Amino acid sequence: MTTATPTLLYIDDDAALARLVDRGLTRLGFKVVHAADGQHGLDRLAQGGIDAIALDQYMPGLDGLETLERILAIPGAPPVVFVTASQDSAIAVTALKAGAADYLVKDVKGDFIPLLQVAVTGALRRAEIQRARDEAEAEVHASRDRYAALAAEREVLLREVNHRVGNSLQIIASLLHLQANSATQEDVKAALTNAMGRVAAVAQVHRRLYTSHDLKSVLLNQYLDALLEDLRRSAEGNRMSRLTLKAEPIEIDPDRAVAIGIIVNELIMNAVKYAYPDGAGPIHVELKASSDHLLLSIADDGVGLNAKADPRSTGMGQRIVSAMASKLEADVARDPDHAGTRIIVRFRRVNAPVPKPKAVAE
Repeated sequence: MTTATPTLLYIDDDAALARLVDRGLTRLGFKVVHAADGQHGLDRLAQGGIDAIALDQYMPGLDGLETLERILAIPGAPPVVFVTASQDSAIAVTALKAGAADYLVKDVKGDFIPLLQVAVTGALRRAEIQRARDEAEAEVHASRDRYAALAAEREVLLREVNHRVGNSLQIIASLLHLQANSATQEDVKAALTNAMGRVAAVAQVHRRLYTSHDLKSVLLNQYLDALLEDLRRSAEGNRMSRLTLKAEPIEIDPDRAVAIGIIVNELIMNAVKYAYPDGAGPIHVELKASSDHLLLSIADDGVGLNAKADPRSTGMGQRIVSAMASKLEADVARDPDHAGTRIIVRFRRVNAPVPKPKAVAE
């Protein structure tokens, strides 16, 4: 209940009955305040300190239903028990539909007073439960709003971080490109160009995240398309003019996208260096999905793997591909049926279930 001694406002024009209610409910632990009609009841309610109201129907001036309507229009109004001598059930239904907490029929001898005590006590308990429920719901809504505000702020900060990191990496890639163009030694030029491609692969992921609606994933087809365009622009002459992409719209997390981009960069640069000794040729990048795996292939129609021996090769590209494949938990294999060189990288989707190991026969 609201207080140790709840205060009941009893609105009834029958003064003698009001005295009976006062004596009876005072013995039962209530403080009773009497108002002789609806308007006086509203005036007393406005002064505060009322926990519940018992309201008669037939009174001079405002009747019970009119008074009830005005009471319930007050924010945080106390519960109202409708009390009348009328046996007309329509009044009860109307009062309950209007918002009364309970309804009972009174008598002139005061025999209804114990029932009034039960009705008022129940109304107070229900009102307390409703207040607790409303407070809990308000707190839930407030917590949800705070969480939404924090999430929105975090998203803005993440976008800003990705924007700045992407810009910084792009500047580094541009500096490497300038340095490669000014290098006079071919092995230095190649090393700087390779480094530029690796940096650009990481930068593209951050640029994708900055412009994406989802900061937790990257669309691989868009990412690879932008990455290949960067490589075309950075290539000398027309060495990558026939670089093509065929990719399905597959979402993947940013860390795995970086690994895929670096693998693509290394294998494309390898094809550019070794596949076509006499000039440029086609290089095809393809990405497709099966039920639980992704297949990435980089293929050329060049001289073939056996002819790709170069004493200047440090094997760095191969080590980088192996490291990124390990990060993806991927299998890297050469297609033996392809006329040139076709490297296939096969790795699981993030949400694919790990296959259970087969039982070993004893």
